[in-house]
Amino acid sequence: MKFQPEPSTAQTIRAYGPGWIGVDAEKITTSIILGSGGLRMTWPCARFEDLTPDHFAQLATLEAELIIFGSGVRNRFPPPAWLQPLMARRLGLETMDTPAACRTYNILASEGRNVVAALILEAPGP
Repeated sequence: MKFQPEPSTAQTIRAYGPGWIGVDAEKITTSIILGSGGLRMTWPCARFEDLTPDHFAQLATLEAELIIFGSGVRNRFPPPAWLQPLMARRLGLETMDTPAACRTYNILASEGRNVVAALILEAPGP
């Protein structure tokens, strides 16, 4: 028996590296919100330290089963108070470093899940 992957119409992260990801045929170098249903928007935060409660309030307005937060080159957690808008809507948020978030997003998107990835793409240091 030969197994073939089911075709997926979800946006896929094809590659990633320090400060960039490849989505389908495009190289993206700014932080981004990416959804399996086609959502793609710039997320105005170049570093984890740039985040504010408003960034997470914005995520709470999205229609998704789960939001994956890629916190940059290492796993860092936002203050719990900032997650109140997400909890009020009963939206799950999983926090991990951005490379792990890319891999997790692809797996869930390929399963047909309504998933959103909010990814911080930090520019490489000098």
